[in-house]
Amino acid sequence: MKDVRHLLEIAKYAALDAGKAVMEVYQSEGFGTDLKTGGSPLTIADKRAHAIITGHLAKTNIPVLSEEGMNIDFGERKHWEYFWLVDPLDGTKEFIKKNGEFTINIALLREGTPIGGVIYMPCNDTLYSGSKETGVFKKEKDSLAEFAPLSERIQFRDLLQRESIIVVASRSHLNPETKDYISQFQNATIISLGSSLKFMLLLENRADIYPRLGTTMEWDTAAAHAILNASNRGVYREDLKSELRYNKPDLTNPFFIAF
Repeated sequence: MKDVRHLLEIAKYAALDAGKAVMEVYQSEGFGTDLKTGGSPLTIADKRAHAIITGHLAKTNIPVLSEEGMNIDFGERKHWEYFWLVDPLDGTKEFIKKNGEFTINIALLREGTPIGGVIYMPCNDTLYSGSKETGVFKKEKDSLAEFAPLSERIQFRDLLQRESIIVVASRSHLNPETKDYISQFQNATIISLGSSLKFMLLLENRADIYPRLGTTMEWDTAAAHAILNASNRGVYREDLKSELRYNKPDLTNPFFIAF
């Protein structure tokens, strides 16, 4: 068994260090962008963060799968018991819009299940981290908050029966399918936000549910999934029968519902 507590400390340091490089680009007069495969923007900040994070994680001797280095054959990946899953810059569109809603995500996985996560928001120096071994924390500048796990998991049927509900949705990807899904709830208030910060609204009880009926990748969700699991919440497939699994041959997530 790996020492999850020690490994998360390394991941936290990696995220903080990468955040400095990201902010240097973010605060520069202009930053160049080109296009990733599929047409989404890529900045030099992604590449710098990737290099810094993988450098730190190399000392753990655990394989790293990153959005910026994702072309590792499944024939090799399927043998990994433990691995790191990294999004060096989650919310690149938010980064380019300069609204601050972007994060650095680092997750530790074992046998397809996220067991530890770190999410860092460089713009306001906010770090979320969590695992069942360490507990769940939010460090914001000089303040530290701990989130005790729920005594029992929230049930979807109970959300349907609430007189009002707060739904968090993607700022850039609020599609008709998601709007239709939200319509089943009474008096739904929608909060829009970028990156993995949407999941953290659930952790902080500032939102009740996050439906994502659109394309995401494993590195978009794994760190937040680990943190939510440690707080006794879940990131479920759309049918609610099971949670998301990771290190699949195809790294695309199915549609999911988090609460």
